[in-house]
Amino acid sequence: MEIVLLERVEKLGKIGDVVKVKPGYARNFLLPRGKALRANKQNLAKFEAERSAIEARNADAKKSAELLSESIGDLNVDIVRAASEMGQLYGSVTSRDISEAISKAGYEVEKRLVVMDAAIKTLGLFTIKLALHPEVSKKIVVNVARSLEEAKMQLDSGKAVITNLNEESQEEYSQLTENIEVETNNDELQGDKDDTENVQ
Repeated sequence: MEIVLLERVEKLGKIGDVVKVKPGYARNFLLPRGKALRANKQNLAKFEAERSAIEARNADAKKSAELLSESIGDLNVDIVRAASEMGQLYGSVTSRDISEAISKAGYEVEKRLVVMDAAIKTLGLFTIKLALHPEVSKKIVVNVARSLEEAKMQLDSGKAVITNLNEESQEEYSQLTENIEVETNNDELQGDKDDTENVQ
């Protein structure tokens, strides 16, 4: 199916590009979210007539996202959860939890903008991407610990605080959890994850 993009879509193109995608990707993701229109004669004429207004709205939204990104700075948010001695959470940390933690820090970021592959299920420090705009992203550190005191220890040491482990096991656990980077969104940005499959 041919579509015309109303905003930049990663791995597809920028505003005004006419691209081919699989029909399911267009119908289930791009079209209902207002990211694109079917590339028929009527829609292309409509897009060209409104192009300057669409580009102006995008520029304003991008500027707002850039200002938010700058104000967030090098943000670290603490999330306290119960966990086993091995660091496994009793439950998980989701995009909603992270969005709420960011809000408590003074920044309004909707959960759909928190980009995750899967929920976090262990203690530790996690680099999380915020998709503030199709052209603006920001990375923050999510510090999942059993208490605020442990969160501070984790931030200072750069690794999860695990109890009742010998030194060798602590090192193995650290190697498993360090440099974990959770990227690409839950339901909201699921389509982007399969871009290479969806482009015909």
